[in-house]
Amino acid sequence: MTDSRQFVSELPTQLRRLDDGRVQLLAPAPGLWRDAPPAGTVLRPGAPVGWLEVLAVLHRLRVPEGAVGAVVDTVDAGEAAQLPARRPVEHGTVLLTLDPQALGAALEASAGAAASEAETGALVLRAPSSGRFYRRPGPDKPPFIEPGQVLTRGQAVGLLEVMKTFTRVYFDDPRLPERARVEAVLAEDLADLDHGDPILRLAAVEAS
Repeated sequence: MTDSRQFVSELPTQLRRLDDGRVQLLAPAPGLWRDAPPAGTVLRPGAPVGWLEVLAVLHRLRVPEGAVGAVVDTVDAGEAAQLPARRPVEHGTVLLTLDPQALGAALEASAGAAASEAETGALVLRAPSSGRFYRRPGPDKPPFIEPGQVLTRGQAVGLLEVMKTFTRVYFDDPRLPERARVEAVLAEDLADLDHGDPILRLAAVEAS
């Protein structure tokens, strides 16, 4: 059987540095932006910052080199609630503002959440965005991962489909250990996931 899946292209956002030390991520092209990371998210170069739909084609947006910080609110809660799920943007529109000064607090909060999960033996890899989850790279292919398998950072664990385009999901959450054993696959094959939904339950593996 021929696998007709098409993998989504990726675009780096543009970078603007502000006088107060913060950085802004700008839209690289006009289109419809969706799945923005929430306030407080720690972003580093290469991290995903949602999708840009251009002429019905989805492009994964990534943080460019030289940008790092925690996402800070640029609108109040009332205004944010009125924003559409797919926000129209122009070339150069400010998508996100990152504050390096807020990085310590955000990392502490993330580490606290990860530590809490670790205390209950529940290290979890979560969906980086919404989409339909696929455990296999193709209909006639074996699953990316199975329970009991040991993962190393950067390893692919599945696919997410958004509007007939696919992107790989990697074991690359900096809050999780470098190596981990898959205790359970929590997301069913072909399940529709939201951002942050659990995909894998993991246990840390000591470095050899």
